[in-house]
Amino acid sequence: MPWLQLTFETTPEDADSFSDLLSETGANAVTFLDSADQPLYEPPVGETPLWSRTRIIGLFDAGTDMGAVLSQISAAITPNKLPDHRISPLEDKDWVREWMENFKPMSFGERLWIVPSWTPAPHPDAVNILLDPGLAFGTGTHPTTDLCLQWLDKHGAEHDAENKEVIDYGCGSGILAVAAAKLGAGHVWAVDNDPQALTATKDNADKNGVAEHITAVLPGALPHVQTPLLLANILAQPLMEFAERFSTLVIPGGHIVLSGILIDQAEQVTASYTPWFDMDEPKIKDEWVRLSGRRKE
Repeated sequence: MPWLQLTFETTPEDADSFSDLLSETGANAVTFLDSADQPLYEPPVGETPLWSRTRIIGLFDAGTDMGAVLSQISAAITPNKLPDHRISPLEDKDWVREWMENFKPMSFGERLWIVPSWTPAPHPDAVNILLDPGLAFGTGTHPTTDLCLQWLDKHGAEHDAENKEVIDYGCGSGILAVAAAKLGAGHVWAVDNDPQALTATKDNADKNGVAEHITAVLPGALPHVQTPLLLANILAQPLMEFAERFSTLVIPGGHIVLSGILIDQAEQVTASYTPWFDMDEPKIKDEWVRLSGRRKE
């Protein structure tokens, strides 16, 4: 069945009220989009900011009388006028199949691959991670994850991860934990404050045959271990807040790999870690940075 989209261009102050009005007039779904190419990378804790120009889209059944919908909304906001808006058809597709066709195997470095479960591995002898996008962040497509996987592909099984403990802090889907385990880590502590992420990590560990090597825990349940490698793909502010804590979790001579950092945040994050780590040159992909370093003796 085809659909109709009613799109309003509005402001953050009016966004919630228009969302409510769209729902009240029969919208099956309401979506907020950026209308001004204004990224919101790292909002303060507890806040959900919107863009300075916010596009709101209501999805209606094809048979809906859109004139009546607009009349209801117009009456509700009187004496204000309707903001800029448009009505457009949305073709009904098998969105799941279309998405599956576009999600292809991806390589990271020389031997590490992310392979969706419905696709044969292009190189069966490579280190293949079976991973389907789900509720938790992390499929390898984002530059922050890509940068960490590149590091693991180059270093993971050479000395730091092989047969030893690793911490993946902010594990999301568990992609880095699974990669470390498949590259030879004896045990990985996968840590996240989102229970959905822990569930996704356990599922992906089981799917990849490394469940016995990965323990998924909330931050408060992480024991005081010291490991030769700690990975943290989160955001700049928590990375800076955790610098001293992370230093206690890495053995002298061990490595830390940090991602989720924008270019203009890299210097400040690096400064937070230099009391405990000798930091490497940053690695950049798009506007994102990976930092790595070695724990001082």
